[in-house]
Amino acid sequence: MREKPMTLITYLRCFNHARREATAFCTECRRAFCRECITEHEGRVVCTPCLASLTGDHKRESGRLGLLLEGSVCILSSFVLWALFYHLGTALQRIPTQLHETFAW
Repeated sequence: MREKPMTLITYLRCFNHARREATAFCTECRRAFCRECITEHEGRVVCTPCLASLTGDHKRESGRLGLLLEGSVCILSSFVLWALFYHLGTALQRIPTQLHETFAW
């Protein structure tokens, strides 16, 4: 019985997982990956980072500017809620007491 010749991929390890055997090459970056790190997209075998760049599905990188923006939105929304409840309370205080006494609840 004749043995199958060893190919290059049998010696390669996954780019992300050093202990796992590589099963395929990404057609975009040409790196070797295991089964968990590779997927098929539009008839091509690609890795997760390349798939994200192909589909435009990038994670939003929030640095200091992003944190500042999120904090500003939080403070602004708190102020808007406070102003809403403040004006609602003052409007309720302006209702005459006779209205409460004559209205049948």
